Amino acid sequence: MKSEIMAIFTRTPLHVGAGNSVGAIDSPIMRERHTKIPVIPGSSLKGVLRDLFNGNPDQEILFGNGDSAGKLLIGEARVLAFPVRSAKGSFAWITSPIALARYEMDSGVKMDIDKLDGLEDSQCFGAQDVLLGKDVVLEEYKFESRGLSEDIASKLEKIFDDKIWKTVATRLVIVNDEIFSYFCENACEVVTRIKIDDETGVVDKKNGALFNQEQVPSETMFYAVIGEQKDGYIETLKKTLPEVLQIGGDETIGLGYCSVSLMEVAK
Repeated sequence: MKSEIMAIFTRTPLHVGAGNSVGAIDSPIMRERHTKIPVIPGSSLKGVLRDLFNGNPDQEILFGNGDSAGKLLIGEARVLAFPVRSAKGSFAWITSPIALARYEMDSGVKMDIDKLDGLEDSQCFGAQDVLLGKDVVLEEYKFESRGLSEDIASKLEKIFDDKIWKTVATRLVIVNDEIFSYFCENACEVVTRIKIDDETGVVDKKNGALFNQEQVPSETMFYAVIGEQKDGYIETLKKTLPEVLQIGGDETIGLGYCSVSLMEVAK
């Protein structure tokens, strides 16, 4: 069975909702329960890809119907690099040993994770464009840099051909898994939205005037594993796959537009 990696690079903020919440955020995003890292469920991604084949006879073959399963296997999309405000260079992409280990397992690309052992909460591996002396300042937190493996940075750069993403080699910061989870949980966007009454044209006070919505920021790098049960089905997907997909909710207000590409898994 052949597999390929789909890189998903958010052009605009992304909201794949997890339903209503009883907390401060009324409309949270989908996250892994154990790490709090955002994910795009395979079912959400499959629905977006299926819509590309609406009216196409290959739709049921690739994605299934009520009587049979589809020939494409769509995995959930995981975060590989997450953008965070930086005191130097405007922003940095952060990743961690667990994020790199997952990518190595799924893609077959060796990420030299053993070089990252022993990272404390106050330490990181930081690239040149985000260094202030020997430190990296992300949000209000300062980390002492231990240098950066150019090999890891160059391998990440090759994932996606995009002018912004190509700066990852000079913006990359590797933190430990706890810090990575913390930023992925607390550095997402939270926007306050209002609901307008269609008849009066003003705020609908009866059905909730204000609500808070959580969004994954632009320039987040996700990836998903796409498999096939028989040779040729991924190639069929490639012929129809556009450069930009809209994923998640609120398409009409510009959310969820992502650049996408497929690349072969390393042997």
